[in-house]
Amino acid sequence: MIGSKHISRQLSRSAVMQAVINEGPISRASVAKQVGLSKQVVSEIMQSLCDEGWVRETGRTKGHVGRTAITYEIIPDAAFIYSVDLGGTKMRAAVVDLNCQVVAEAVEPTDAAGGQHIVEQIGRVCRAAARLANVAPERIHFAVVGVPGVPDPDGSVRMAPNIPGIDAFNFCEGIRTELGCDTVVENDVNLAALGEQWAGCGADCDNLAFVALGTGIGAGLILNGQLMKGATGAAGELGFMAFGADPFEAESLRVGAFERQAGSVAIRTQYLNLSGKDLDLPDIFERAADGDTDAKTVLENTARTIARGIATLAALVDPDVVVLGGSIGHRAELLAEIKSALRKCFPHPVRVEPSQLGKHAALVGGAAIGLSRLHHTLFADGLAGVEVSLPEFRAPDWEGAA
Repeated sequence: MIGSKHISRQLSRSAVMQAVINEGPISRASVAKQVGLSKQVVSEIMQSLCDEGWVRETGRTKGHVGRTAITYEIIPDAAFIYSVDLGGTKMRAAVVDLNCQVVAEAVEPTDAAGGQHIVEQIGRVCRAAARLANVAPERIHFAVVGVPGVPDPDGSVRMAPNIPGIDAFNFCEGIRTELGCDTVVENDVNLAALGEQWAGCGADCDNLAFVALGTGIGAGLILNGQLMKGATGAAGELGFMAFGADPFEAESLRVGAFERQAGSVAIRTQYLNLSGKDLDLPDIFERAADGDTDAKTVLENTARTIARGIATLAALVDPDVVVLGGSIGHRAELLAEIKSALRKCFPHPVRVEPSQLGKHAALVGGAAIGLSRLHHTLFADGLAGVEVSLPEFRAPDWEGAA
């Protein structure tokens, strides 16, 4: 009986907090009406939330006949999370408050040494972001780290050829120790898919595929509203689809046959073979825009290969939208070529859109997971089956960010 009373109390507390998070400033009477609890129970819970420092009074209702009522809102800086996006060339860390507001971000080139050096760098970049926001480390309760690979149950990260050494030890435990808070490690493209569904062009889509095109190639899949990971967590590893380059070559087992033909390294290699010039990707795109025949040929070939990958994905999972991101996925000229090629190789229309969140998509997805977990732990005592909805994501001015 005591256990059932505790569960009932925690469910009521969670429901009250959800109303404050999503509708605040809100009065106790309005909360009671929304969640179906008595005014007395709501008042008791609200008082305890105020005493614990999660909720505060904000004023009184206006424009109503009769007595005014005290309104309440969440205290945004009562707790924070880290959201980290570990890329092959760049690492980003953001500090996010309880109201889904990014309060600081720090960026560094990824340490090429990999392994334990990456763990220490994540700690350094996270602490730098916390200092920018004047947030003490002990006020940060949770961390989500996006990685360009597949997190293993043993804590290591496999299938991450661009980050050496993180498959050789318990990477997740290393981050947890370094940051001093509970930590989840998740595939970065899965996080990007969640980010686009929460705050990007996939909002309100129950079936979404986020395809990241860059040094690596991968997809995050949300089907019927659920993130799909597969039996070993490797669902969406498009780079390893068995076409493009020869899938039976040893390099295809390390990097992936599709990635070898459609990734950024492949674009540079194709252009070098045609023109004899070794150029960076932005230069190749610029030359294509200027009419360079070799550059245009490379982009057309790449678009056709990518279109085949998207068509394969569409045939298997039938998404509402395919969102393209990554260092080359956002390029408008490549997107136009992909859409043209896709119409020629697939019999049904496929909606393909560029990422709205750009290079911050994984950070936003990490914030979604981290804040959901934090709210669930703080206000529902970790009870299974409790739904947590988040308010609208509040991004800083990321225009032109590095």
